[in-house]
Amino acid sequence: MYPFIEPFSWILIYTFWLTITICFFMFIWMLRKLSVRFSFDFLIFKKNLIWYFLSIFFFSRLFYVISRWNDLKHIENPIEFFIMNDYNFSLMWALFWFFVVFFILIKIRNEKLDNFINWIVLSFLFVLPIWFFWSLLWWQVYGKETFYWIEIMYNHPFTPVPFKVPVFPLPIIYSILFFILFSALYILSMYVKFKNILWYLGLMIFSCIIFIFEFFSWKYWIFKDSIHLNLSQLYAIAIFIFCFINLRKIYKEDSKDKTLININE
Repeated sequence: MYPFIEPFSWILIYTFWLTITICFFMFIWMLRKLSVRFSFDFLIFKKNLIWYFLSIFFFSRLFYVISRWNDLKHIENPIEFFIMNDYNFSLMWALFWFFVVFFILIKIRNEKLDNFINWIVLSFLFVLPIWFFWSLLWWQVYGKETFYWIEIMYNHPFTPVPFKVPVFPLPIIYSILFFILFSALYILSMYVKFKNILWYLGLMIFSCIIFIFEFFSWKYWIFKDSIHLNLSQLYAIAIFIFCFINLRKIYKEDSKDKTLININE
């Protein structure tokens, strides 16, 4: 595994910073591409990139530190909060704070989330395979010891992975599954008429993948012993419920419109 690359003796390139930069610009690139395809106003992102970046970077790091407080409470210098040696952020908190900024902006513009959900979900899924491959390189995501004959061994001298035996290849599984999900949604978006339903279903599949495979994760937080779920699984449940409520609302509105049409006829 390679948390950093040293092409020359005087140059040290951290895969953490390299990949987070790649993911950020690939996300923006996909948003820009889809804005043409779906006729969205890309300015809602272009004019507010700094707010998205700061909220995602700061708060995802902050809540990761809080979730690992027992290990990271000894940070004394504020610079260590940003220039960290553990290369860790929280994906779910990054996603949460992205939507906080986005919800504020669409409220200011008096827009609805349904007008943008397909745009955002597809762009988000586009970068997830790279995100999890990156997490394989710098060890943020790794699995527990299993016996499925697909395990991988972390034997790099600098690895923080505590296991000395082969473990479940969680980041590889996530990368493959999310690449398949992105590809399927991208292709279906060309043929499915009711795209909002498609994207909510895509988010529900995303949440199911996270919920199921986080049982193979090493992640630990203070309430896991009492509820047997980690924070990512709780967020997955919340996303699933949110999508289910919105799908139900779409179904009711559609049924109401059909009823009105029949009455008028």
